[in-house]
Amino acid sequence: MGSLKNFYKNKKILVTGATGFKGAWLTAWLLKLGSKVTGIGFNPNKNKNLFYQLKLNKKINLNIFDIRNLEKLEKVIKKTKPSIIFHLAAQPLIYESYKKPLLTFDVNYRGSLNIMELTRKYKFIKSVVVVTSDKCYESNYSSKGFKETDLLGGVDPYSASKSSTEIMVRAYRESFFKKERITGISTGRAGNVIGGGDWSPKRLIPDCIKSLKSGKTILIRNPHFNRPWQLVLEPLKGYLVLAQKQYLNPKKYSNAWNFGTNPNSLTDVQTIVEYIIKFWGSGRLKTKRNNFYEQENLQLNIKKAKKYLKWNPTYSIKSSVKMTTEWYLRVIKNNESPEKVTSDQIEKYMHDSK
Repeated sequence: MGSLKNFYKNKKILVTGATGFKGAWLTAWLLKLGSKVTGIGFNPNKNKNLFYQLKLNKKINLNIFDIRNLEKLEKVIKKTKPSIIFHLAAQPLIYESYKKPLLTFDVNYRGSLNIMELTRKYKFIKSVVVVTSDKCYESNYSSKGFKETDLLGGVDPYSASKSSTEIMVRAYRESFFKKERITGISTGRAGNVIGGGDWSPKRLIPDCIKSLKSGKTILIRNPHFNRPWQLVLEPLKGYLVLAQKQYLNPKKYSNAWNFGTNPNSLTDVQTIVEYIIKFWGSGRLKTKRNNFYEQENLQLNIKKAKKYLKWNPTYSIKSSVKMTTEWYLRVIKNNESPEKVTSDQIEKYMHDSK
């Protein structure tokens, strides 16, 4: 991790979606690496939001506005002059995309389009990582996992918004950043992330913790659906390594990249819940029907990231669930500071993933 710390120290970084779950973890990590962080995000419920639990609003230059507002976005970029952008701002929930498809496409596609257009305009931006999703692929599942060159698709609004973003980013990269001006432009495709401090409704871990905290039975949908669950820090390290490498060598590294789990690590929903109950120390579960379509199996082929970025997943799914459950145990049961618990876990991951 020494090379990351040396690289990111004093770098001007823009994180969009900073107030979101992944954005908060990334922001906390960048601050630990010594970066000068500017964040863009929405104004969430501050009592149930990791970003504010970590008091990151007092530690970075935070700007609250809609990523679709090109004028405000340009104003922030002109003023702060970031050399690296991590674009995480999105409507991230599949179930919400069925309720609000127009909003989902608009935020996920147009927000990314704004980032690309301003990157084209300002030459001080040297490296951009646009975060999409493993759900950007056409659902012709193979046991070998989706490769970056596989067909893009999406039968629900969320997935389609991410695949269309992938196509748009590639068009900008090929059209504007490969000849006269070479800039690192990549997309990062990750799967279902877990970690402490996620309070989003209708997500497995937060729903489990909410039920356990109140002594209620955990209700789960699609207990036998398999997902490549991974600790949130795993893909975040991938984004950090990718942004660094394409900053230094954009010709070689500007591309699409999968950040998933190792082969044969798919784990079904019921097993995850059973792990959570075990590490929490008590609890019970019950299954219920899901009314929304989701792909039953998802697995990313990560050979490319392993070979060229030297990025590898560090933890098993069991270890990831344990670390996640421990975050909530320490904060909820032991009344420890979210700042301390999060900092401890980032330090542990940095040590373990050397």
